[in-house]
Amino acid sequence: MSVDIAELVRIRTQRPEAIAEAAARRTRRPLLGDSGRLMIVAADHPARGALGVGGRGLAMANRADLLERLCLALSRPGVDGVLATADILDDLLLLGALDGKVVMGSMNRGGLQGASFELDDRFTGHRPEDIQRLGFDAGKLLLRIDYDDPGSLTTLESTARAIDEMAARRLPVFVEPFISHRTPEGKVTNDLSAEAVIKSIAIASGLGGTSAYTWLKVPVTDNPDDMAEVMATSTLPAVLLGGEVGGSAEEQAGAYEKWRGALQLPTVRGLVVGRSLLYPADGDVAAAVDTAVGLL
Repeated sequence: MSVDIAELVRIRTQRPEAIAEAAARRTRRPLLGDSGRLMIVAADHPARGALGVGGRGLAMANRADLLERLCLALSRPGVDGVLATADILDDLLLLGALDGKVVMGSMNRGGLQGASFELDDRFTGHRPEDIQRLGFDAGKLLLRIDYDDPGSLTTLESTARAIDEMAARRLPVFVEPFISHRTPEGKVTNDLSAEAVIKSIAIASGLGGTSAYTWLKVPVTDNPDDMAEVMATSTLPAVLLGGEVGGSAEEQAGAYEKWRGALQLPTVRGLVVGRSLLYPADGDVAAAVDTAVGLL
């Protein structure tokens, strides 16, 4: 579909209450359908200043283009919903693209990519009360832990309280944990070794006063053969995250194969993938999304 930016701006300026009205009349569905699987398209990267895809530093910067890609992805069979920040979800509500879809609000985007405070992942997005008020279906939060950064303790505590607040509303929250560190040049990197991912899952699983509504959003390890051992760390349901995928068709095909194997594990219930599906190497969004759905 073609997105009319002028019309979106007109509604936002003249009838801002239209967003809440669209949320109120949105057709809802259970988190899990009959298949028991989830296929979620992620688009919460821009709010963290992470606009690049492969070698294209500002690939996600054009909002009309991003919305058109999202609407196309959401229209494909087998796509259950979307994960995004308020600005993008508000646009999708006005476009009528969220009926019958799972809607996940992104909760903490304060750790801007490349900033000196990148590991300070403060809750600058959806609050639990916002997700409840708008009738959304779940929340997602990022939990990066640096053993050399005392500030990670504050992140752990705020994450635990967010989990408690979501559980009090009986709302699922998807926790995306990493063991992270800074390189000598100051760049934040995530450790995808089996040992590090195991530790991150163990830590995330124990946060809060109950784990009843907690899901995990986990990466595939550097060695995909380690995933059975990794996912044995917790009984919490999990989805795989797409992560950074290279710009070539070969690298994208390799990512699909990694996901395929991990999706066979008993706690893995689906995929949450963003840039690699919305901006595939060959430009064919529909084919990329259909391939990912086929893995489920």
